[in-house]
Amino acid sequence: MDTGSRRGSDRSPISQINVTPLVDVMLVLLIIFMVTASVGQQGITVSLPRAKSQALDVSEEIVTVTIDKSLQVYVNSRPVALGELSDTLTKVYSHRKNKAIFLKADSSVAYGDFVRVVSLIKDSGVEQLGMITEMPKR
Repeated sequence: MDTGSRRGSDRSPISQINVTPLVDVMLVLLIIFMVTASVGQQGITVSLPRAKSQALDVSEEIVTVTIDKSLQVYVNSRPVALGELSDTLTKVYSHRKNKAIFLKADSSVAYGDFVRVVSLIKDSGVEQLGMITEMPKR
């Protein structure tokens, strides 16, 4: 006799689990997780200049310096005073072989302020400086 089905007067419990409600609940939880994960991402708001370039393939940890429109400088999203930027980067690169860095600057940053930050970056021993831009809208 099949124990997984009910026949006639046989009142044995059903031994199969109905997974449909479980799948429904898991899909709802997945959607909630995806929505909250995208809302929870915060960063430094920077309006990047637009330029045509190819994306770079980087396999090592990337060090990024960001200059926002209020001239606040960040090293990998950590605020750093402009006077301490060179010392901070010197410490970061003292034990690294790859001395490359990427710079993001708001498009409203004055050229003189931009050059001052580039000079501080170069003074810290960085050998390669890459600029992060956005692709122009078509």
